[in-house]
Amino acid sequence: MLWSLLFLVTAIHAELCRPDAENAFKVRLSIRSALGDKAYVWGTDEEYLFKAMVAFAMRKVPNRETTEISHVLLCNVTQRVSFWFVVTDPSKNHTLPAAEVQSAIRMNRNRINNAFFLDDNTLEFLKIPSTLAPPTDPAVPVWIIVFGVIFCIVIVAIALLVLSGIRQRRRNSRRSPGVEDAEDKCENIITIENSIPCDPLDTKGGHINDGFSAEDERLTPL
Repeated sequence: MLWSLLFLVTAIHAELCRPDAENAFKVRLSIRSALGDKAYVWGTDEEYLFKAMVAFAMRKVPNRETTEISHVLLCNVTQRVSFWFVVTDPSKNHTLPAAEVQSAIRMNRNRINNAFFLDDNTLEFLKIPSTLAPPTDPAVPVWIIVFGVIFCIVIVAIALLVLSGIRQRRRNSRRSPGVEDAEDKCENIITIENSIPCDPLDTKGGHINDGFSAEDERLTPL
């Protein structure tokens, strides 16, 4: 009697969980590629953990809070490692809709990956697209970063203005002596009128232009 009951349960499970069955999902793991020398061997303990994580995810779905580990069935487990799984509803003896299972897996994907030290690329749910990890909050608020950037730009602009002013003052100070020397040279230039050199008129010193002096006055002293 016990053997017949066990055979019946096994037959029911085989009918519910099989490749490409309704509401069934295939899982493929790349433990060796992910962990290298630290890779663990997939066995019954890992299968139990996987069932527990799926049951945990299903309990987060509304109206599925009573999901147990025994409700998750695995089949066609290979050494590579890959397998199929379904989540059953014992009260109605059928599998839960694929949409509910997919939603539960997507919401708890990171928790499942972390349980096996894997990621979306090494723990693949072939019919369930991976989701992006939730954005992490920056350690420094964004407004402080923006304020710091603007403050640095203002400081650099002020420094450039100060340096430009200093350079301009230095150029002006270098040019001033040259201009004064040029003016002095212009004052000392002797003019020539009618082929006769003439000293510039200097009213302050009382000089007289010899060009306009009478010939007798230039040759005959008073």
